[in-house]
Amino acid sequence: MFGTIGANARLFLSVTGVVEAATGVALLLAPALLIEVLLGAAPDTPVGTTAARVAGAAVLSLSVACWLARDDLALKAVKGLVIAMLFYNFAVVAILVLGWLRHGIAGTAFWPVVAAHIVLGVWSIACGWASTRIADR
Repeated sequence: MFGTIGANARLFLSVTGVVEAATGVALLLAPALLIEVLLGAAPDTPVGTTAARVAGAAVLSLSVACWLARDDLALKAVKGLVIAMLFYNFAVVAILVLGWLRHGIAGTAFWPVVAAHIVLGVWSIACGWASTRIADR
């Protein structure tokens, strides 16, 4: 599916790097606030806060990988990163929507975050299709 990754992927990785960095830093520094806005309830235990901070470190790591890879588009590792971000974005959508369906969790930023992850997931697919068309030439 992924041939040479093009300029669209550079923008995708740059945007993903910035957005996920903001999310990761927010989860590390103010997990209760971000979770309240996203899910409508703050983590009410030290375990919940610690888990949110671990998630913040993971998301921040994704952002660093995306940001650093944005200039190495020909590498197979970058193609793998775009595929990983495809999985990540649609997994986040599935997890959030399942939480909404089963438990009614949703804060003020819930649907905008779901929509953003759908857009980023579709964008990563578009990066793959564009790279396939470039490789076929």
